Amino acid sequence: MAGRDAAPFAFVAASYLVRVCHTRARTLGELADGMRTCSDGAILLHTFRGARRSPSGAFTSDFAQWILASCHEAALAERLEAVDRRAATSVPALRDALVAPIADHLARVPEAAGRAAAAPFCFCEALDLHVPLGRSAATLRELADGIRALDLETLHHHVVRVGAGIGQEAATADFSRWIADGLGLPGVAARLDRIDIATRSLDDLRRDILGAIRGDLRP
Repeated sequence: MAGRDAAPFAFVAASYLVRVCHTRARTLGELADGMRTCSDGAILLHTFRGARRSPSGAFTSDFAQWILASCHEAALAERLEAVDRRAATSVPALRDALVAPIADHLARVPEAAGRAAAAPFCFCEALDLHVPLGRSAATLRELADGIRALDLETLHHHVVRVGAGIGQEAATADFSRWIADGLGLPGVAARLDRIDIATRSLDDLRRDILGAIRGDLRP
């Protein structure tokens, strides 16, 4: 049986420091330039911030929210929010996908590149600090129990930072890869990979993940 001798899933304890970068954008053109050159940590923070809290604005992406609120470009903001963040297989691919609609807009409306925004966009980046938690899972039930016990910062690490941050094929890959390869349950893994982390809070994501595996838990 697949996964019979697989290593247990190792949970980590994670926390994040948010650092304010020197880069500021006061126009759409400057935003596009900043997005091309900012760190991977900045792209992930501003793209998936909605997963760390309940979104307070119209969009879960900081980039899209700023384009709407400070540049008053509603159609462009909607295009940016509509980018399929799950389809990106690496941070560079995600970066390109996010910059593309802005570049296209500026090519068609070049005067928008230098139009002053109502407020500047301040680039920040999240620094990921993690250590072994000392807890592991050898079965699907143990994995579910571990997920229930995780604090939100650690859940964010396993769901967003590992999934989107190192080029895995899906945002929940840290869990789903182990479920598929370690436990031999590709169907359960596929259900996890269909979860859209971009529009869900971490509390919602925990419920979604547990719901996706609940039917396969053994007594």
